[in-house]
This record gives sequence, C-alpha cells and structure tokens, in this order.
Amino acid sequence: MAPENAQKIPVFLLKTKSSPGDSYEDLFSETRDGFSFDPIFVPVLRHKFELQGMKQVESLLKNKRMSNTPGSDYGGLIFTSQRAVEAFAKLVEDGKGDAQWPHLQHVPVYSVGPATTRALSAVSQVPPLNVFGEHTGTGDALAQFILEHYAEWYKHYPVKPPLLFMVGETRRDIIPKTLMDETLPSDRRIQVTETVVYGTAVMDSFADHFAEQLETTEEANERWAVVFSPTGCDSMLGLMGLLGDDGKAKAVARKRTTFVATIGPTTRDHLVKNYGFEPDVSAKKPSPEGVLKGIAEFMSSK
Repeated sequence: MAPENAQKIPVFLLKTKSSPGDSYEDLFSETRDGFSFDPIFVPVLRHKFELQGMKQVESLLKNKRMSNTPGSDYGGLIFTSQRAVEAFAKLVEDGKGDAQWPHLQHVPVYSVGPATTRALSAVSQVPPLNVFGEHTGTGDALAQFILEHYAEWYKHYPVKPPLLFMVGETRRDIIPKTLMDETLPSDRRIQVTETVVYGTAVMDSFADHFAEQLETTEEANERWAVVFSPTGCDSMLGLMGLLGDDGKAKAVARKRTTFVATIGPTTRDHLVKNYGFEPDVSAKKPSPEGVLKGIAEFMSSK
C-alpha cells in the first residue's frame, strides 16, 4: 500500500463529471495497486441534439415502426454512447402517452458496455427494454455478438429486419461495416441505418481550464490525462507542449512526467493518425476499471 503521506498523482479526467455520482471519481479516489490518485475533472465537450435525426427516430417510435412485426422498418436498436442514450431517453420522456410506450418490449437493444447499459436501464418502460451486449466492451466485439444474437432472435423470419444505430457526428464505422460485410452469406448479413442524433464541440472554457490545472500541478512528479473522445485532442496536446508547429507530435522526452491514457481504440487511433502521437495507455476495456488497470500496469513497469 502507498504510505498515507505519499503525494497523490493528479489524473485529469477530460470529461464532464457524471451526476449524481461518477464511477471514475469513485475508483480513482481510492488507493489502488499501491498508487494514490487525485481525480480532477476537466470538461471538454458540449453536446447538442441534432433535430433532424431526433425527428426521424421520434416518427419511427410514434408510428410503431420498430418492432418484431414482419414489415417493420427496424427490428432493433444499437447504442455505443451515453449521449445517444440521452437523446433516446429524451424522446421516450417527451412521447409518454400510454403504459407500454415506447413499444419496444419485443425487440433487442444492443449496448457496447456497462456504462451505456446502465444508462439504457434507466430508460422508463414497462416492461423494461431487452438490453444485450454489456459484456462486449468494444464496437468490434459487439458487432460479432450481434451477428449471432440477432440471427437467433429472428431465426423464423425469411429476412432479418434492419437495425437502427443512433450515433453522434463522430464515430467509428466498425459496427455497420461488420454487420453489412458483403463477404458474409446473405442470410447472415444485417442492414444497419446510422441516424445522427447528437453533435459535439469543444467547450470554450476547456483550454483555459486545462491550462490552469496543468499550472497548478506542475510540481507533481507524475500526472495523467485520460482522454475520452477525439474532440479536443489538439488543444490537449498543444497545452501539454507535445505538438510542434506542423501540428504533429514532437519527439517525446524520455523523462517526461505527464502521460496520456485513452478510453479505448477510437481515441488512440485518432491520436496516432492525426497527430503521430502514441498514447502511453489505451484501456483494453472502456471502463473506469480498464483505465485504472492500464495506468497501474504502465506505472508498475517503469
């Protein structure tokens, strides 16, 4: 265990703190694996609902076009972000009119991991939504799971109905590509429609807030920035002094004290592709435990 008077390691969580409680704060506030951390939230993104996409989904719900009835437009839903769940939850709340709204009790709802699943579980419907995929953790794993699960769900149907994928402006295309892969047998292939229901932008206050936190903790022997989204990465790297004038990563000093962890492969690939920067840690599981484990293993190996 770390001594009680050991200096806590600042961990900048580049996200808005979840309410009423945040699992990242809970986990990083405890001494784990011999390390003691100080979680610091630095909000990066502001979100806005995309009205066109919201109206499309609203119309599908109101007209009961998502169901297990042959001929329905869609036979299930896919979610890979909590923001998409928030958009869906708003539509459900706004459209409440009868006990079984939004009439999705007979279709599968696919979720990429525990956080998204928790958000979906909070959506009010009687009976509750049929949510699957919590164990998968990544878009690739979820897509493989859907291929098997959806085929079984609609095994008595001559043609599987398409899936609706509620997404943000920025996302990976691994799920649609996998499910609609033309090398798959036609009876295994699943059509997917992506509908953009929210957009993101960098908060005006992010750069000043992050610069202030970096200055406040500049005497720390070690500190971490945990990145949850490609949005804002350029500002983050610039403020950390890791970008050159050409917008690409500088040669990294061997003895630097500020390290970067990403929530998963999407953000890692964005940093590598767009800035030539390889993060020190990319969580194998996109969760508080996955991020902490990656950081702890990196620090133990030094």
